[in-house]
Amino acid sequence: REGGVCVQEEDADPGQASGEHALLLGGAARADGAADKAGEDTDDSSDDASSGNSSADEDEQSWISWFCSLKGNEFFCEVDEEYIQDDFNLSGLSSMVPYYDYALDLILDVESPNDDMLTEQQHELVESAAEMLYGLIHARYILTSRGMVAMLEKFKQCHFGRCPRVYCNNHPCLPVGTSDVFRTATVKIYCPKCEDIYFPRSKYQGNIDGAYFGTTFPHLFLMTYGYLKPQKCTVTYVPRIFGFKIHIPNSSAPKTTPELAAPAAE
Repeated sequence: REGGVCVQEEDADPGQASGEHALLLGGAARADGAADKAGEDTDDSSDDASSGNSSADEDEQSWISWFCSLKGNEFFCEVDEEYIQDDFNLSGLSSMVPYYDYALDLILDVESPNDDMLTEQQHELVESAAEMLYGLIHARYILTSRGMVAMLEKFKQCHFGRCPRVYCNNHPCLPVGTSDVFRTATVKIYCPKCEDIYFPRSKYQGNIDGAYFGTTFPHLFLMTYGYLKPQKCTVTYVPRIFGFKIHIPNSSAPKTTPELAAPAAE
């Protein structure tokens, strides 16, 4: 030390200097490793939190939302629970649906005290009964003002598909049943432009019972929202051969059969 100032010795041991340098590098590496580990812990905790939130969302999802989100159930809208809780809206359904009380509790996410007494096969029957009950309730709900508003949003987004007819130019369709009786026919789609019905393109949607939508809905819907009813398409396909129209004989004209020639007299 000279005059209170530290003077570095020129003949310092190079091995000691390299060791100190290695310690410094090791400390820096450990610091970086600790920081990376802390970041990983933070990411893991955030992933756990996000997975926990997603699982919580799945737990909080209602049966109605779950059912309508299934593949093939795009035609269904979510029925308000208040509508289902009104016994007047469900009149007559208890005699049509087996396990009615269990099915209703399942739809409304109500835990029944007697669920533990059911066998696994009976639980499957209750789930099928719940789908049937919800479909029959749905057919009534979509005829109400709130139900039509819900179906209007789906119609605007073309959730019901488009008309396969060429001259309808992919016009949006509406679901319709050819019978109001359960297990009579599957659901069809109705085109307001050509006023005809077709099979849905999806095989999953084609398996849905037509009674879950009924025969009245599309026509009452278009009467309620008259501005959505298009002008009827008058263009029809004309068959031709080499550019010439095919002559169609008049069906009202009497049909004549050629008489057999009389045998020549001998």
